[in-house]
Amino acid sequence: MPYLPAYVLLAAGLVVLALLLVRIAGVLRRFRRTVSMVSTHTQDRTGLLRARSAALRVAVAERRSKPANKYHQH
Repeated sequence: MPYLPAYVLLAAGLVVLALLLVRIAGVLRRFRRTVSMVSTHTQDRTGLLRARSAALRVAVAERRSKPANKYHQH
């Protein structure tokens, strides 16, 4: 029975290791969810910015092709 304390310590260490792994897995799951939400939000905002930029380019191009006012004719 001299190995009994070693077995008890080994079992306790394995239980602590299992608990730490479960806790780390939960933290990583929450972190992954947060990264996904931030990435989606950033992509949405980037898409809106690109759409606004494209609309502005179209408006500028249309304005350049038209006369400045009704008195300015070519």
